[in-house]
Amino acid sequence: MKDEIKGNQISRVLKIYSKLSDGYVVNKAEEAKLYGVNERSIQRDIDHIRNYLSEEADRTGVVKTIVYDRIEKGYRLDALYQLRLQNSEVLALCKILLDSRAFTKEEMVAMLDKLITCCVPEVNQKRVKDLIRNEEFHYVEPRHKTKFIEQMWDLGQAISESRYIEVDYYRIKDKQTVHRKLQPVAIMFSEHYFYLTAFIPDEEVRKDFDLLNDSFPTIYRIDRIKLLKVLDERFYIPYSNRFEEGEFRKRIQFMYGGKLRKVTFRYTGIDIDAILDRLPTAKILDEDNGSYTVSAEVFGEGIDMWLRSQGDYVQLIN
Repeated sequence: MKDEIKGNQISRVLKIYSKLSDGYVVNKAEEAKLYGVNERSIQRDIDHIRNYLSEEADRTGVVKTIVYDRIEKGYRLDALYQLRLQNSEVLALCKILLDSRAFTKEEMVAMLDKLITCCVPEVNQKRVKDLIRNEEFHYVEPRHKTKFIEQMWDLGQAISESRYIEVDYYRIKDKQTVHRKLQPVAIMFSEHYFYLTAFIPDEEVRKDFDLLNDSFPTIYRIDRIKLLKVLDERFYIPYSNRFEEGEFRKRIQFMYGGKLRKVTFRYTGIDIDAILDRLPTAKILDEDNGSYTVSAEVFGEGIDMWLRSQGDYVQLIN
């Protein structure tokens, strides 16, 4: 008798779930009458379905829920959002990670494995791994071979909490290690490396820099930070003066800091879109039979390096 009741309940739950999946609204009173049970039993059935949907969300990444529709006076199934990345998205992220060459091979392999294992259904994991296998095998790690992910997280915490930091930084121009007290404001990535942008509060240190303006941050490659100490002391930057890394990033090339300037040049290459993508602030001033006059707002001297890399396709106007 108990097995029969249990069987009837399972059959009822499956039929209610099927009805919800097909887009129908489930009315408790109607379902209770249809199956010859009270409304409390139907409510328990709906709760069982909710629990099942919660477990499925952990497995598939698709979050669904049962909601009560007051207008229809019944329950319906809603798909809230796709929690898990799609296979194609994971593959794209893996390719971007490999192309970045930002981490040691050990770190890169570990991150790729975690990304695929956590975000791709088991049935598709081998296919994604096969698509990146050759590139992963031939991956060339950066020459510095430094593991700095934990340190980067500490920097992120300091930025979030507006805490001063002290660093020992290896300066490549004179191969000296210098000590700095800094106000960290952002972590950025460019051309294979992660960078810290920070302000120097010490006037004595700043007097040796080309730029004295407080609005221009100094830039440090994170892999060259040899020692980091996050201080309890906090700094304050008014909201109106806050550093906006998104705007800064649009105007800097190769992370070479410097003054804000405007450059104008003529481009005669074959792909103007590549130029506009490289220089997000760029505007086309004129176009004449495939020759473009372009103006862009940029920070620092990195733009000169980039312009030279374009060879005869670019002629600097000012």
